[in-house]
Amino acid sequence: MAKDYGKTLRACYLGFITQAIGSNFAPLLFLRFHSEYGVSLGRIALISTVFYFVQLLVDVICAKYVDRIGYRKSVVLSEVLSALGLIGLAVLPEVFRDPFTGIIAAVVVYAVGSGLIEVLVSPIVEACPFDRKDAVMTLLHSFYCWGTVGVIVLSTLFFSVFGIGRWKIMACIWALIPLYNVYNFSVCPIERLVDEGKGMSMGQLLRSKTMWTGIILMICAGSSELAMAQWASAFAESALGLAKTTGDLLGPCLFAVTMGLCRVIYGKLGGRIELTKFMAASGILCVICYLMASVSQNPLVGLIGCIMCGFSVGIMWPGTISILSKNMPAGGTAMFALLAMAGDMGGSVGPSIVGSVTDMAGGDLRPGLLAGAVFPLILTLIVFAGAGKRKGMPE
Repeated sequence: MAKDYGKTLRACYLGFITQAIGSNFAPLLFLRFHSEYGVSLGRIALISTVFYFVQLLVDVICAKYVDRIGYRKSVVLSEVLSALGLIGLAVLPEVFRDPFTGIIAAVVVYAVGSGLIEVLVSPIVEACPFDRKDAVMTLLHSFYCWGTVGVIVLSTLFFSVFGIGRWKIMACIWALIPLYNVYNFSVCPIERLVDEGKGMSMGQLLRSKTMWTGIILMICAGSSELAMAQWASAFAESALGLAKTTGDLLGPCLFAVTMGLCRVIYGKLGGRIELTKFMAASGILCVICYLMASVSQNPLVGLIGCIMCGFSVGIMWPGTISILSKNMPAGGTAMFALLAMAGDMGGSVGPSIVGSVTDMAGGDLRPGLLAGAVFPLILTLIVFAGAGKRKGMPE
């Protein structure tokens, strides 16, 4: 009987939605943690830091051990840990004497799950015998965007109807998605990306100029995306004087919508558009969006730049993965782990630079966002340098 790889794709879609839940649900509760448990805002800021640091650590470990454990066991474990972490977020603060310890413990658990998802889902799809894999990959990554929108909108709606005091119920409701996906990954067909023992080692990858070009592209992609995404709400609030809830909906939520639309459009039309040209055009648009947000004195123009930046960065992460997959077919899990690590590194560096420059400018976000424009500019230059090459990657 023919294998149904559609089941694999659907499981991977839900995998990225699970990752979006882990990334975006807890930040909606930061002020609640402060008021309910008396956790200082300084300690609350550590929650996101711990989440991304653990995810980065998992990226590194995966490169060495996932092939030995196997994709199926590893990806099922990712869903189990994601579910346990979300349930733990509702339970563990009441168990520990210090509620913040319980929160961090839960975050670490679902961050491990999220890190595994990030490393595993792309190579699982890459190993499936789909046509137009670059389009399939881009469409796959759009589900992280739709998951982000869903978490923000549905959680905000739940809190508006039932009160934020019942946030623990919402945490358990979100945990149902990874629990259901445990079954999906248990039964769907999963192929090996490369034959056992034939994948490139970490040392071989790190000696490759092509790999290092891909790493730089991923750092720029992660920075371009998250430098704007993580400051979008603050920009909407400060520039337009909006309330936080409205700022969240107009900032990060619409950013995620436009990013998802870009990925869906390329996923549907990818066969008619050359990937490197689409990435180069997106890079130029991204620089323009950063300039709109940072230079324009019109708050509405700045907000439009903020939102459209989501569309411009949509292709960068999955596009880089597709280019490297074509250029290094023997890269294996280690290659995907290195790319995920580079993307996470960029997602940490970009917002930090924006924040640091903003502090030096006396709290004005515009100079910070202007500094963030350097990342899409570098990415665009690299893509242009490789556009004339047969496989779209400079030597």
